[in-house]
Amino acid sequence: MVRDLPLALFLAVGSLIPAFHGHGTKVGDVPERPFDALALLAIALECLPLAGRRRWPTACLALVSVGFAIDQLRGYHEFAGTGLAIAVMSAGARLERHRRLTMIVLALAYVPLAIALDRPDHAEGLDGFLTFFAALVLVWGIGAWWRSTRIADAERRRRVAEVTRAAERTSIARELHDVVTHHVTAMVVQAEAARYLTAAPERLDATLDAITGSGRRAITDLRHLLDLLNPEGDDSAVPRAGRTSPSVGDLRALVEQTREAGQPVEFTQEGQPAESSGSAEFVAFRVVQESLTNALKYAHGSRTVVEVCFGEREISVTVGTEGTGSRGGVPDVPGVPGGSGRGLAGLRDRVEALGGEFGAGGRAGGGFAVRARIPAGSPS
Repeated sequence: MVRDLPLALFLAVGSLIPAFHGHGTKVGDVPERPFDALALLAIALECLPLAGRRRWPTACLALVSVGFAIDQLRGYHEFAGTGLAIAVMSAGARLERHRRLTMIVLALAYVPLAIALDRPDHAEGLDGFLTFFAALVLVWGIGAWWRSTRIADAERRRRVAEVTRAAERTSIARELHDVVTHHVTAMVVQAEAARYLTAAPERLDATLDAITGSGRRAITDLRHLLDLLNPEGDDSAVPRAGRTSPSVGDLRALVEQTREAGQPVEFTQEGQPAESSGSAEFVAFRVVQESLTNALKYAHGSRTVVEVCFGEREISVTVGTEGTGSRGGVPDVPGVPGGSGRGLAGLRDRVEALGGEFGAGGRAGGGFAVRARIPAGSPS
């Protein structure tokens, strides 16, 4: 109403200017009448309801139509008569219920008005009334087209929102899988090994310490993820949540954690990450993390080699595990559940989203290998 009130006042004030008297919409050939008190009522009915044309389109159209009828029957022909076209367009664009009934009532109401306005000496005759009616139909049609466009746009935004929410849920599920699976797998492997170390207190204490460290790292990573999902936008969470590009030191810590879980891992690094590596460095970290998690699950105790090469335009990652463990094999560690394939599928999605290449499968001499080529320089 606040947005539409200036338009209503503009038409009302314009109708009160003497120079505009008799220069408004004219249907039929009713002689012009001097401005009087009834003209003020007609102007008020034609203009002021326009302030509520979005919220009450039916009431607005009815009041403006009454004011327009008075204006034409009395021969004022005020500037405010333009309000009828605005009210009709608003009804066509905003009316949600009884649209067809409103159109029929409006058309039927026009018939007696045209009869009352008709004069024997009217030069235009029937053609003039039909032309005005056709103009009203056109204005209604413009409003209806506007309404359909608005509905289609709202539907498009709804679909985009649904797709975005689905993508966000997939991303969250992928992050939870990567974070939780790695740490929990390491904890399960270490806990299983601890059963056989009761006769060696020193090794048992080291294993329990490793389990504690894995649990703490899991909690820390989960906090990072929850900070990213924090809807309140707490500034204190930004330093922790902002760590989206792990460093080489994080890769070494990841390898060391896997070694503590009992997996012999050899780590080789070539080059240094570029400053503009963006999301590529983070994806490379996830590839190594998921590959080491699978090595713990399906080839526990087998030699695992991690090779990371930082080039100028891409990052290459290769993780190979010897032995008989395979992606579809039975886990070698008791108590560790089989995988659903979500981890490798998530890695493929991550790598291909950056325009890279991803491959995973058994090796000719036994074992399993994961290879990824990730273009660097993508925005974070």
